[in-house]
Amino acid sequence: MGFKDISQIAGSAMAAQSVRLNTIASNLANADVSAGSEAEAYRARKPVFAAVMGNNASAGVQVLDVVESAEPLRRVHEPGNPKADADGMVYYTNVNEVSEMADMMSASRAFETNVEVLGRIKSMQQSLLKLGES
Repeated sequence: MGFKDISQIAGSAMAAQSVRLNTIASNLANADVSAGSEAEAYRARKPVFAAVMGNNASAGVQVLDVVESAEPLRRVHEPGNPKADADGMVYYTNVNEVSEMADMMSASRAFETNVEVLGRIKSMQQSLLKLGES
């Protein structure tokens, strides 16, 4: 596996983690949004990743889809809320802020790790060029 292959793997992983971070940001931005019905309520979203194994030892990470969470929504009886339905129920998102923050830290670290991989590749390439000068 050459430097180019390693760079492509790290690049695909960074792109996947960027999608993950964007999804987390969207979830956190909508964490306190309410709605008048279950159909209108925001549901947390999660990206689905897949390992890609190509020919000649090429590999990477692919984002297959971004799916909605199946966790139940939070229902609160608030008859005075303008968004309340006929029964006085308001529907809040199923975003778990603590879980999202932990996921954000994990995604950030994974992204930083792949940046480090690219930095190491660059350093190795420079060392290889210096060997050629001698």
